[in-house]
Amino acid sequence: MDGSPAPVEPPSSTIDPFSRAFFDDPHCYHAELRDLAPVVRLSHYDIHVVARHAEVHAMLMDWETYCSSRGVGISDFKTETPWRPPSLILEADPPAHTGARSVLARILSAAAMKQLRDRFSVAAADIVERLLARGRIDGIADLAEAYPLEVFPDAVGMPRENRGNLLPYGGIAFNAFGPRNALLEEALAHGTPYVAWVNQQVRRESLDATGFGAQIHAAADAGEISHAEAPLLVRSLLTAGVDTTVNGLGAALYCMARFPDQWDLLRADPKLARAAFEEAIRFESPVQTFFRTTTRDVEIAGFRIAEGRKVLMLLASANRDPRRWEDPDRYDITRRTNGHVGFGAGIHMCVGQLLARLEGEVLLAALAKRVGRIELSGEPTRRYNNTLRGLATLPLTLHPN
Repeated sequence: MDGSPAPVEPPSSTIDPFSRAFFDDPHCYHAELRDLAPVVRLSHYDIHVVARHAEVHAMLMDWETYCSSRGVGISDFKTETPWRPPSLILEADPPAHTGARSVLARILSAAAMKQLRDRFSVAAADIVERLLARGRIDGIADLAEAYPLEVFPDAVGMPRENRGNLLPYGGIAFNAFGPRNALLEEALAHGTPYVAWVNQQVRRESLDATGFGAQIHAAADAGEISHAEAPLLVRSLLTAGVDTTVNGLGAALYCMARFPDQWDLLRADPKLARAAFEEAIRFESPVQTFFRTTTRDVEIAGFRIAEGRKVLMLLASANRDPRRWEDPDRYDITRRTNGHVGFGAGIHMCVGQLLARLEGEVLLAALAKRVGRIELSGEPTRRYNNTLRGLATLPLTLHPN
């Protein structure tokens, strides 16, 4: 006996992290859960939740104890059938995860982003000029959605027709990580055409010969992945490549409109664009949550969790944990954001993070060079999703320098 106290059951809470009330104001619930205990049982779903940065980060780094292969949503793939074939990236662990991850990591490398920078920068400057001439815009439809839907599918090698279908498809995928609630039911009820469309887009014959999609299929030719896995890997890219970036850009625009002092800092030094986007990811956390499943009986800070239990990681809560961040509820583009979990951490860290960061950086830099002030011109409306946090509309007025 080592004299250590035996682990105990975590405290329970009736908080529902998939309710409209939670989505409307998650930060007060995050604080309540952080203060309650390092791990809490949510009685509404009989799952566990971690809300502090230390525990969230530790789970992300320990894939052997907290696996992804049983699903990163509330469904357990060991006992339930997924609504679509599991992702080779998000919903797999080594060794199955390793080959697919290495292919995407190479295709989306820093060297690849360097080749895209000029093209992405020109597109950002063009869209800013067009919108600046209009003055009044919807920051979501006209900018946060329009820009990624222009540059990202080009990089993948997709045709120009029906690119907007990527948005409702992403909505289905991210809603499906939550419970079978009204949000998921509605997404699935209208989702069949979008699922069929995406399944067509991932095929080799639907893609051009030079983009990311073609490179994934070429990796199958080289034996790095199987030919059956190639379309699934393209699908993973399409699923995660738009909605998360759209919500990240929307978050950055919303921050810049609400915090004009930070906008002035960015205008004075457009080289802060990457930092401004990074801080928006920490501050608003477009990806709010993901699940893991325990592979054995574990102990978290003295609390017991049995094998096979679903644990919800509140990434957004970790990103505003005062135990980790000074003045966490302040948007500060000079903040050192190292350690935020907005893109995850560990072997499942967002493989497309460099692409999202490139889009965020060049678009904010283009705005900073031409726009004197970003002004809210109406009340934003929120888009509800079981996993993502973002806006449906963001009425803005762009004032020229």
